[in-house]
Amino acid sequence: MAEFGKQLSVVETTIPGLVVFELPVHGDSRGWFKENWQREKMTALGLPDFGPVQNNISFNDAAGTTRGIHAEPWDKWVSVATGRIFGAWVDLREGPSFGAVFTTELDPSRAIFVPRGVGNSYQTLAPDTAYTYLVNDHWSPDAAYSFLNLADETAAIAWPIPLADVEISPKDLAHPRLADVTPIPRRKTLVIGAGGQLGSALRAEYDGDPTVEFATRADLDLTDQDAAASRRWRDYGTIVNAAAYTAVDTAETADGRRAAWASNVSGVATLAGIAAANGITLVHVSSDYVFDGSLDRPYREDDALCPLGVYGQTKAAGDAIVATVPRHYIVRTSWVIGEGKNFVRTMASLAERGVDPRVVDDQTGRLTFTEDIARGIRHLLDVDAPYGTYNLTGAGEPATWADIARRVYELSGHDPERVTGVSTDEYFSGAAGPVAPRPANSVLDLGRIEDTGFVPADAAASLESYLQG
Repeated sequence: MAEFGKQLSVVETTIPGLVVFELPVHGDSRGWFKENWQREKMTALGLPDFGPVQNNISFNDAAGTTRGIHAEPWDKWVSVATGRIFGAWVDLREGPSFGAVFTTELDPSRAIFVPRGVGNSYQTLAPDTAYTYLVNDHWSPDAAYSFLNLADETAAIAWPIPLADVEISPKDLAHPRLADVTPIPRRKTLVIGAGGQLGSALRAEYDGDPTVEFATRADLDLTDQDAAASRRWRDYGTIVNAAAYTAVDTAETADGRRAAWASNVSGVATLAGIAAANGITLVHVSSDYVFDGSLDRPYREDDALCPLGVYGQTKAAGDAIVATVPRHYIVRTSWVIGEGKNFVRTMASLAERGVDPRVVDDQTGRLTFTEDIARGIRHLLDVDAPYGTYNLTGAGEPATWADIARRVYELSGHDPERVTGVSTDEYFSGAAGPVAPRPANSVLDLGRIEDTGFVPADAAASLESYLQG
């Protein structure tokens, strides 16, 4: 008989992510009632908002019916409607907890959340037992499954009724021992925009990690209507969107405007839909151009967006879309420097060629090197930082573009006085085509990401290291 009147509460187990819930059951002589799964109350206590898509029931006639240890690539919410079970769970995921075992009894007043990759099995302790479970994916022949023999000596599960005396399927008896089990792999990470500057830095950051995949536009075209069906997305835990249209001046033209909206908004909407539908964490890289640069202090994550030009408008629209995804990180950065053509390389080249440049001195910000953005993205994911928006730039004293140019000249062994500072209006006065408006203040407040334990690299020191490397 289930215990009546419990408080809804959580009991941690010896397996990471495997959590027992004590359930309130209300009953009298007529029977009983319970809220078997209650999203709002249970997520408030720490249950992952796992998004179930299917409800299954297994009815068992006799006490002693024993079901094998099966691990699938989805999460389960397991409970009992009638009767009582002895449950056994074995961690069959890749990682340090592989092989860990947890056992307990479940009745209508006790349920358990079983994370993806943890082997699940049970033995009925009463006749007419109805065992129910919610899952957050549909069965697929292409998914990765693992199975463990019920009698494995390493797991050494103390079944209440000896296995020789119970009803077991021949298939469950034939499963491998723990030493021969193929672990359930971790959910994969997909980096989109892998051919760009940030994509290259992410390749270096995750070098050697077999669970991280990299895709260029040739591998995954987000304008394709079949993008949502192009992969088994439930196998992915994270998407990092390092792709973007960044030609800020060309975006002010008709063709550029269409391209910017297609990449920065329509493509992002496709990713957001995929992430939301499949419980994926979406990491999206944003820009200081979502602000107008009029504040006299560093911009915080919660400041109102007020883009000046088309590029900034598309980035702001993309941010708004990504913010609707339950699991998301918007990483807002500025003045990005990576491999290939960039401001620092251009200034170093001009210095070597004897050119005395005119450089803008009324825009202020901090350089951000792609390797530091990649490092920050990985940090947010590794520490399971609270979802939301994070500013991520170089640290230290802000500078103007002219200040940075002079420093490049100095570090390159040239006279920094060869750089002449001019206003933005002066600099673009002779431009042949459209010019996008730039924010005058691109300094972003770094307090929130620092609170997660991340230490942004000093922009001045990174510049020196970059030129020396």
